[in-house]
Amino acid sequence: MSIAVNASEITLPANNQGWPTVFAYLCANFHRIAPEVWQARIQDGKVHWFNGEPISEHTPFQPSKRLCYYREVAAEPAIPFAHQILYQDQHIIVADKPHFLPVTPGGDYVNECLLARLQRETAISDMVPVHRLDRDTAGLVLFSVNAQSRPAYYQLFSSGIIAKQYQAVAQLTEAVAAAALPQHWQIENRIEKSTPRFVNAIVPGEVNARSDISLLAKQAGLGLFQLTAHTGKTHQLRLHMLSLAMPILHDNYYPQLKPKQSPQFDKPLQLLAKSLSFTDPGTGRQHSFVSGLKLSAWSG
Repeated sequence: MSIAVNASEITLPANNQGWPTVFAYLCANFHRIAPEVWQARIQDGKVHWFNGEPISEHTPFQPSKRLCYYREVAAEPAIPFAHQILYQDQHIIVADKPHFLPVTPGGDYVNECLLARLQRETAISDMVPVHRLDRDTAGLVLFSVNAQSRPAYYQLFSSGIIAKQYQAVAQLTEAVAAAALPQHWQIENRIEKSTPRFVNAIVPGEVNARSDISLLAKQAGLGLFQLTAHTGKTHQLRLHMLSLAMPILHDNYYPQLKPKQSPQFDKPLQLLAKSLSFTDPGTGRQHSFVSGLKLSAWSG
């Protein structure tokens, strides 16, 4: 059994939809966790308000109040790849994340995530990632370690004033393989949630996802691509490569969702968050970071 060292936080909904107690809310909204498990956690003091005050099974539901609990998994996978801190100051940490390692706790992962690793390494508990990176994707992740300056770093991403570039490897179509370099695509379409809920799909409608994709090099039927996402939809780059009929190599979600299995460490998704560039809102310094990781399917 793996138990999270740091608590997960949730904010109870502003509108009570018929839950007489916090316990009732938890049972109704965390379907994969049995009521008796919540009972045991509550009795052990592993569920409490944000101020540390424990709850009981009879604690009334309180709208908009922050609740803390400690995630548990029966068997947590170990990820045999190292992360690296590339930069650290009083405001931020920039880390290089290996493939297969989640950024934050989720699913089967509690303590084996980049956030927990960095908290253990730096002894900084008040740390949050300010953008998303899929567990399957390797590369650069920016963390805030200062609550006062944190909103300014969120703003970098929400306002699109940070430059992010990715690299990917994919099998080329015959037409693309035969054409001369360079080759460029501007992709604009609409991405929405699909079924099951953790995958997305391109659908008709108003554009909400934009990417620029360039083919940099070709090698034995494979292509090395540079990708820039101008919007931040989940799996956007994976879907936009799929829309070109060149899905990213070793993608377990697209074009076809593969059955859940243990991590295939010899076949990482060939997608890398390669670079981050921005003007630091805390210091005014111009930052430019490049991942030291490589895509294993590309020999160049």
